[in-house]
Order: sequence, then structure tokens, then C-alpha cells
Amino acid sequence: MMTSAAANNPLLPHASELVVGSFAFAVVLILVGWKLVPQIRKTLEERTDAIEGGLQRAEKAQEEAQRVLEQYKAKEKDAAVEASNVRRKAEEQGAQIIAQAKEQAQAEARRIVESAKEQIEAERQQALQSLRAEIGALSVELAGRIVGESLEDSARQSRVVDRFLEELEERARTQEQITS
Repeated sequence: MMTSAAANNPLLPHASELVVGSFAFAVVLILVGWKLVPQIRKTLEERTDAIEGGLQRAEKAQEEAQRVLEQYKAKEKDAAVEASNVRRKAEEQGAQIIAQAKEQAQAEARRIVESAKEQIEAERQQALQSLRAEIGALSVELAGRIVGESLEDSARQSRVVDRFLEELEERARTQEQITS
């Protein structure tokens, strides 16, 4: 059996200690397996469920965030298109307003020019009438002095003045044609 060296060895336990230790270990092992292992498994399952639930909630939240982001992008795109349409319409309206203002300004300018032309023509006619009367009176007086007879007969006086003015107008036309 055991030798005396083996009996005094502090590293080898006594047989009674070995039996009692083995029995205590078996009791502790049974208690741990019976009471603690199910509790540990339950806690681990709860943590696993909590983690998986958290992951599922995180995935759902991420999907919801992605959906909201896509909606936001779609709304942003729609807003950009709408802003572009509004800007284009405003530019078109601005161009129409400018065109209308130009048309009104041109019409007003034409009206003013026509009015000025009519006024100038009226003043020209008035000046011509005044000149004809003065030239007629002067030419009758001058002709009467040169000829030495009276040209007081109105019909004769009118014919002389008209003939003289027609000659002057003909000379003026000829001169205009030469200069042109």
C-alpha cells in the first residue's frame, strides 16, 4: 500500500479527505446543476431576447429612418421642381410685362411722333398761307411799281401771285432733286 514516503507527502491527500472532498464536490455540482444552471440559462435567454429585440427595434428604427429620408428627399425634389416652375413662370410673366411695356412705349412714341408731325404740318401750312399772303402783297406792290400800273384788280392780282408762287415751288423742287 502506501509507503512511508507516500504517507508523509503533503501533496497527496488522505483517503478520508479524498472521499469527503469528492462527496462535497458531487453535492455542490448537483446543487449548481439543479438550481444555478437554470437561473443562469434564464438570465442568458432574457439577455439574448433583450439584445435581439433591441437589434430588431434598431433595424425597424433604421428602416423607418430610411423611409423618412426617402420621403424627405422626394419632397425636396418636388419642392425643387415646384420652385423651378415658379421661377420659370415668374420669368415668363416678367418677359410679358416687359414686352407689354415696350409695346405701350412704342405706341406712345408713335402717337407723339404722329401728333408732332401733324402739328408741324399744320404750322407749315399756316406759315405757307402767311407767306403767300405777304409775298402776294409784296409782289403786287413791286409789280405795280415796276410796271407802273395798278394791279388792284383782285382776279388779276391773284393770278400773278399764284403764277409767281408756282414758279418758286418748281425751283425749290428742282433744287431738292439736284441736292438729293
